[in-house]
Amino acid sequence: MLCRSFQSRACAQQFWCRPHAVGLGAHPSLGPRHLFRTFKWNVSQRQRQENEKAQAKVPDDAPLKAEITQISRPESAEKQLPIGRTAESAQDANLQSKTDLSKKEQRQIDFAIMKEMVRYLWPKGEIGTKVRVASALSLLVGAKILNVNVPFYFKSIVDSMNIDFMSVGGTAWTVAGSMIVAYGVTRFGATIFTELRNAVFASVAQKAIRNVARNVFEHLLRLDLNFHLSRQTGGLTRALDRGTKGISFLLTSMLFHIFPTFLEISLVCGILTYNYGASFAAITAGTMVAYSAFTITTTSWRTKFRRQANAADNQGATVAVDTLINYEAVKYFNNEKYEVARYDQALKKYEDASIKVTTSLAFLNSGQNIIFSSALAAMMYMAANGVATGSLTVGDLVMVNQLVFQLSVPLNFLGSVYRELRQSLLDMETLFNLQKVNVTVTEVANPRPLALTRGGEIRFENVQFGYNSNRPILKNLSMTIPAGKKIAIVGPSGCGKSTILRLLFRSYDVQGGKIFIDGQDIKEVSLDSLRRSIGVVPQDTPLFNATIEHNIRYGRIDASSEDVKKAAQRARIHDHIERLPEGYNTKVGERGMMISGGEKQRLALSRMLLKDPPLLFFDEATSALDTYTEQNVMQNINSILKEKGRTSLFVAHRLRTIFDSDIIFVLRDGVVAEQGTHLELLGQKGLYAELWSAQEVNLGQDIDLERNLEEERST
Repeated sequence: MLCRSFQSRACAQQFWCRPHAVGLGAHPSLGPRHLFRTFKWNVSQRQRQENEKAQAKVPDDAPLKAEITQISRPESAEKQLPIGRTAESAQDANLQSKTDLSKKEQRQIDFAIMKEMVRYLWPKGEIGTKVRVASALSLLVGAKILNVNVPFYFKSIVDSMNIDFMSVGGTAWTVAGSMIVAYGVTRFGATIFTELRNAVFASVAQKAIRNVARNVFEHLLRLDLNFHLSRQTGGLTRALDRGTKGISFLLTSMLFHIFPTFLEISLVCGILTYNYGASFAAITAGTMVAYSAFTITTTSWRTKFRRQANAADNQGATVAVDTLINYEAVKYFNNEKYEVARYDQALKKYEDASIKVTTSLAFLNSGQNIIFSSALAAMMYMAANGVATGSLTVGDLVMVNQLVFQLSVPLNFLGSVYRELRQSLLDMETLFNLQKVNVTVTEVANPRPLALTRGGEIRFENVQFGYNSNRPILKNLSMTIPAGKKIAIVGPSGCGKSTILRLLFRSYDVQGGKIFIDGQDIKEVSLDSLRRSIGVVPQDTPLFNATIEHNIRYGRIDASSEDVKKAAQRARIHDHIERLPEGYNTKVGERGMMISGGEKQRLALSRMLLKDPPLLFFDEATSALDTYTEQNVMQNINSILKEKGRTSLFVAHRLRTIFDSDIIFVLRDGVVAEQGTHLELLGQKGLYAELWSAQEVNLGQDIDLERNLEEERST
């Protein structure tokens, strides 16, 4: 407890001359060191997941909109708001808190956060936590009572020593020994009670931090793809980091600072009034009112500076993460100076806001010192005058001094706690705003699990969807994908091929019409059972910064090493992995940047084969492979499909990879323009025949070019 520093008047005065408490400008978690601290995440997998999602390639039919500090994303992230959210609520969910909130709105937000945190202080059904909280409060009250007794023992010691030892005789021990022992025991007891309180309450605070962070992280993973494609990953992680750090202080303040501060102030004021009269009480009350009013008013004024600093902090973290993730792009285009300038611009904003925070803190501390020093001087004069007139003893003078300084401790806490509490609430605001973001892809009440009774027949009925309400992608699309067949979807870019896969996986919900799997509306089955039944090999493969074995095993976490190797063999990558120095323990780097595009796609295929779902979706799954490897991989995939009779859906631009499909759907302008087998579609001489002819002509030209080059070399 801070009163341990007040063993003497000089020590107390030395303390009081220092700035009162660490204010808004000295929080250790803030500063311009974004570059090195952004990736320091409590759960390392979380950062990688967020980075990969933010960098996941938007479907080729989703329009892109690039901004200087934002990651590319579908236009839907800008213009189309999820159901149940208005433009204002979407803005509220942004990482940077509003800076133009009224005092009433800010109080409502603060109260909502504190109300939410009460659940973690006194959780239902957790007797152990309640016992710890009650025990900590008991220890706290005991420490306060012992502290208030310290000035009384000090007064008794001084008064008992005010004798002539030469004439009376005796020693300090015989005269004041018992008071000195009581003084030491009281201070020691107060210290022990305080430390025991901290030890008892530690598990409560840490459990609350863990629960809040877990709940927010779980909620983030339940949010739809649109949310994650439109987020600024660096700012998001920075806001989460600050928010979790503020939880411990907020809980401690609510329980151990606010109530105990008023308790100690009340005790000190009561003692001064009872022992020394109304004049001392009047000065004490006036000091409390002036100190509290000045602190609250000034801190409220300073809040906008902290908001500006937080916003600049988020922006700097976003620029740093975005630049480091796209390191290769920066190098390819020689844009190091441009990125440094962007980062420095964010740092400059943080610098300006931090200067305002620091200077306003100096003004706050100076005003608090003036108020308290004036009260201290007045009360010391009144006590000294009492000693001169004989109404008070020297011990009373010392006791008044000790009580006034004892009053400075809770007053100082009142000021510093309010400042730190405001900062913690601001830091936690984004954390709790994230929990309010609506989950747009939801389940019905009591959803049933998906039952594949017909082998996995998929049917689209008048499906309508668009990332942007002004530009629909699918327009009353209707088609049936038979169970156990190999189906292909082709067409020009932007016709809705990749969108169909995302709708089947319920990354988005249809805006009109229905999708059925074996006669079951996918909106009426549980998301878990639906997604467990689907395996996806995306065009841009998301990989974790871990080993090859871990990335393959991610398809089925409980798979054995033997199962992992079998999946790799089917994907034609096992031999290549075995030739690596570290084999399956080779690290793939951030987002798999240390391996080639073809290797990434084969790892994704291995992962899907390990999952072994009944419905298989391939989105340009072999686009990064060479022709020889592609043929071998496709042969393996076809053998698996025939062996297990799986329903498979291929999205492809290279028609040679899907010409053997049972049915080929040709999309144009969001509808099925043609359908049939490869030969049937060629016979129709429509869009498919045009695409095939164009690719074959290009292929023939490439072959002729290669032949000519060989002839030139031979001559």
